[in-house]
Amino acid sequence: MSLEKTLTSISTIFLDSAPVIYFVERKQPYFKQLNPVFKQLDDGLLTAVTSPITLAECIFYPYKQNNAQLAVQFKHLLIHGPHTQFVPTTDAIADQSAQLRAKYNLGFADALQIATAINAKCDAFLTNDTKLQRVSELQVIVLASVG
Repeated sequence: MSLEKTLTSISTIFLDSAPVIYFVERKQPYFKQLNPVFKQLDDGLLTAVTSPITLAECIFYPYKQNNAQLAVQFKHLLIHGPHTQFVPTTDAIADQSAQLRAKYNLGFADALQIATAINAKCDAFLTNDTKLQRVSELQVIVLASVG
């Protein structure tokens, strides 16, 4: 099923780092595939949720490459983007993250990302990390698996 078709049943989606990087940096083959997601965000048909981890992962390489302008683009999209909710980490998210790590043997960052999505009541989690598909608490959409 295409990503665009999958989005018809989703109103709130968590954006993991890879899809954001692919879109902002126009990385192929995923940039074109992600256009419907960001168009729906712009049009107010979809709400995105992001986290401090998404932000930190997205701005790491721009800072490493001394590209402050690109870091600002990421910050604007993730913190102030239209129809985007930036969710800080709370004790409830940390607790749920630990439970998810124990249940699925996830890494720290992945568990925190999934816990943030669940806590924010997201319908889906958009990533390109296939190992997250084993999480059953919410729909995990892997870019490489959708057309």
